[in-house]
Formats: sequence, C-alpha cells, structure tokens
Amino acid sequence: MEQQKLPIKPPGKSWRELNQEKKALKRQRNEEKILKQEKRKILEKELEEKIKEEAEEEKKYAEISTISIAVPGSILENAQSAELRTYLAGQIARAACIFCVDEVIVFDDVGDKIDTKKSKHEDSDGIKVARKSCVQLARILQYLECPQYLRKHFFPIHKDLEFAGLLNPLDAPHHLRMSNNFQFREGITMNKKVKPGRGSQVNVGLLQDVSTDKLLNPGIRVTVKMFPSAEGSKKLKGKIVSLATPRSHTGVYWGYTVRVANNLSQVFTQCPYKDGYDVTIGTSDKGTPIDDMPHKGTTYNHALIVFGGLHGIEAALEGDEQLQVSDASLLFNHYVNVLPNQGSRTIRTEEAILIALTSLQTKLKANNQPISFTNTGIATSSSFPTQNQEQVNKSTIDVLDLSRFD
Repeated sequence: MEQQKLPIKPPGKSWRELNQEKKALKRQRNEEKILKQEKRKILEKELEEKIKEEAEEEKKYAEISTISIAVPGSILENAQSAELRTYLAGQIARAACIFCVDEVIVFDDVGDKIDTKKSKHEDSDGIKVARKSCVQLARILQYLECPQYLRKHFFPIHKDLEFAGLLNPLDAPHHLRMSNNFQFREGITMNKKVKPGRGSQVNVGLLQDVSTDKLLNPGIRVTVKMFPSAEGSKKLKGKIVSLATPRSHTGVYWGYTVRVANNLSQVFTQCPYKDGYDVTIGTSDKGTPIDDMPHKGTTYNHALIVFGGLHGIEAALEGDEQLQVSDASLLFNHYVNVLPNQGSRTIRTEEAILIALTSLQTKLKANNQPISFTNTGIATSSSFPTQNQEQVNKSTIDVLDLSRFD
C-alpha cells in the first residue's frame, strides 16, 4: 500500500495557526462570492429598470406626427432630356428634405390608358412593377436620401442614376461625416462571422464596424444607436433601433421613406400608418384658396398632401378605375389652390410643392410634435471650415506653382 502523504508544516507556525489562516481565507472567499452575487443582482435589477424605462420611452414616442406628400411620376415624362429629368427629381428631394417630409409617395396618374414601359422597383413592401417614370423618380429620391457612404452598397450602376452626380446634395442631418460624434447613425449589416449570442457587425461610415445587439441578414439598412466606448476599449458597440427613434428621441430630422403606388387609390389604401391618414389635402387650381384655412386650425397625426401632374389630380382620378367618385374634391378633407391669382398659366409640380409646404406651415398643427433638436454632433453645413486670411494666403502659395510667371 502507498503511504498517504501528510501535509508539511511550515517552520515557525503551529497547526492551530495554519488552520486559522485557512479558515480566514475560506471566509474571505465566501464573502467575495456573496459580494459578487449581490453586485450581479444589482446590475441585473438596474438593467431590468433600464429596459423598462426604454420600453416606456419607446411607447411614449411610438408615433410622432408625420407629413407625407404624393407626387405623380408622369412629371418626369414632361422633361426634355435625361439630365432635366434627373434634376427635376432632385428638386423634389430637396423640397422634401427642407420641409422635413417623412414619406414621399410616387403614384401613377396615367394608368394603362397610355401603354408605356414598366420597370421593377424595390421598397419596404417588396418588389413592385410600375410605370418607368415612377420607378426612376422613386429611385433618384431614394438615392439622394441615402447617406453617401451607404450608396455603393444599395445602388449599383443604373441608367436611371446616370446623371445623379450632377444633383445638389440634400445635406440632411443623418448624412453624417466620419468626424461627427452623434448618438445615432445609419448603417448596413455586414456579412461577417460573429460569435454565438452576438449581434451583426454594422458598417456605419466609421473606420471600424459596430457590434450590435441583433443578428440580422447581411445587406439590410438599419439605424444604430451608438454606445459610448469603454475607457481603454477600441471596440464600437451599438443597438439597432427603428427608423423613427432618432427623431422621436432627439428631434432631429432623419430623412424620408419612398413608396410607389400604381394609381391614386393606392396612395390611400397602402398607407404604412396603423390608422391611415387622418388629414388629406389635395392641391388644384380648382380648389378653394389656401388662405381660407384657419391659422393652425387643422390638427393632424398623419397628414397627406397630394399634388397633381400636368393635367392635375382630376386626370389621375379619371385614370383610376378603383375610385367611383366624379369630383376630385370629395377625396380630400381640404381641396386647396396653393396660389390664387397666379401670374403664369400653370404652376409646375416642383414649384407647387415648395409653395404648398410653405403655406401649410402656418395652417397645420401636429398633435405629437417632435421635440426641438438641442444635441450636438450633427454637421451644420457641408461648406469648408472658415480660415483666417493668413492661412488662406499661405495655403494658396504652397499649392500654386509660380515658376511659370518668372
């Protein structure tokens, strides 16, 4: 039999002292274990309270009041060249961004009365087949709304976007630069392997991708709430949120969505909001003067403003077999003439959008108005930073080669 090894007693210490030290160490380990458990419970409780607060906040800001505009795609067919068609779409995108429009609907106001080419278009409802001019207008609107660093992922080379580089940029708040330190950013989910239990890696236009809380298919556009980086950590972490969260939490305008409708009736029936549009406004030279609407007298949750094409909303009504009314004014809560006593025989649609949205600023009142934006981190302008004259002169001398003037 093997002899059992006895513990060796260190010199200068009695067995009683050794036992007391062991008991003290054991007691210390138990105390540390209890402290860790208590700390874990406190953290879990704080996390639960935080999740509960966020859920209540999400519920509170679940649905802010929105403004939608509906524009006929046929207006592009009235332009004389591909460059002018593109520029016309750019004017509509600029107007929508300037007036903080939440949704742009491109509808077919001609229908099948005139046989024209059809194209495929992808939006939030899936792939649709629609009139070519409608698809081109929707594609350019989507392209301009998308942040520049995401465009190569979502917009491959296409003939509809051939002259998009000539357009004025929207310079929207969500078109963030790499230097902007804002709590929300738009991104695309990347096709990268992640550890089990981890979320997707998202490209948000920074030098490195952001680790998020949800695992999604690659190639999806998402809105990410950025978390402050831990001290000494270079990893970026964030949380995927809804598209409406940045505006509801900070008040900053976060772009528009684009929807294609194959006729005028689909503008109303395919509304993305739960209770539909509660205020609808049609624009026509046959409507009542817009000045007759009372100041801030029209309250709304989701307002819709419909603009006619070359022949007005009346022509769109005639081309829609789903609508059985004969008078276009019966489709709307308000049927208004945005500029009575106009000097020109016609007001172009892109001009009518600017005039109408300007006039309605004083007529409409939102039930759930977005809060005022007070945070920092958004680029205020795309212009170059100001420099003093000495810096400008110095940089000019450094760049220019003056030897040819000797």
